[in-house]
Amino acid sequence: MKPISRHETEIFRLVTLRGSCSIAELAEQLGVSDETVRRHVRPLVDRGQVEKVHGGIVMPDRLREAPMERRMGENRAAKQAIAAAVAERVDDGDTMMLDTGSTTAYVAVALSRKSSLQVVTNSTEIGRILARQRSNKVYLVGGEVGSDQLATFGPQAIDFVRRFNVRHAILSIGGINTDSELMNFGLDEAEFSRAVIRQAASVTVVADHTKFSRRALVKVCDVADIDTFVTDSRPPEAFCRLLARNDASLMIAGPQDSAQ
Repeated sequence: MKPISRHETEIFRLVTLRGSCSIAELAEQLGVSDETVRRHVRPLVDRGQVEKVHGGIVMPDRLREAPMERRMGENRAAKQAIAAAVAERVDDGDTMMLDTGSTTAYVAVALSRKSSLQVVTNSTEIGRILARQRSNKVYLVGGEVGSDQLATFGPQAIDFVRRFNVRHAILSIGGINTDSELMNFGLDEAEFSRAVIRQAASVTVVADHTKFSRRALVKVCDVADIDTFVTDSRPPEAFCRLLARNDASLMIAGPQDSAQ
């Protein structure tokens, strides 16, 4: 199999961030000709990672994450239950990082009852929610803003995160694959989450039950990299066993709250 080129990686990064790109935009970003872009797009199309449209490329529907506004309305009760369970584990004055996601946005709402939090986030929505509490300190990560996520990504965002060490990392994911790897939809999202994991003493992943049947493209981490997994219904038994083997806690939010 032919190795993936640097241009292919950058083209894929840009289209996952923006949802679509024209050939002319990509040529300008990469500093190459339109023909060079087309040559590097071809393998991405052949592998099903992007789709060609007139004058450009788009992410395939099956790999594209829904806009943030729509995801906030999906499985709302489950996400609120997960958020409430996570907030109970956070103390006033805690330090934390939250990545962008609809479930982490609900966590931010639940955390609004806390005080004196120090929060690092790449989500403009989470930053807005938590900055309303005057005793909090909120550090909004800089970088390129994705229109669907309303969040910042890229090298600048990762460099900024490396300046901090926090007690909690609270992360959302896009899906869980058949090998029980935690996945997300874009390279930038996954890279940002991995950077956050490295800066935290404790890593909590939040995911409602639909994530166990959803495909996502890019690996974020293994179960061995997390400390707590919070969901709204019991995961498949194979996943529960994997959590136990890696000494990771399972929290099931809702009326039947339990821990493993």
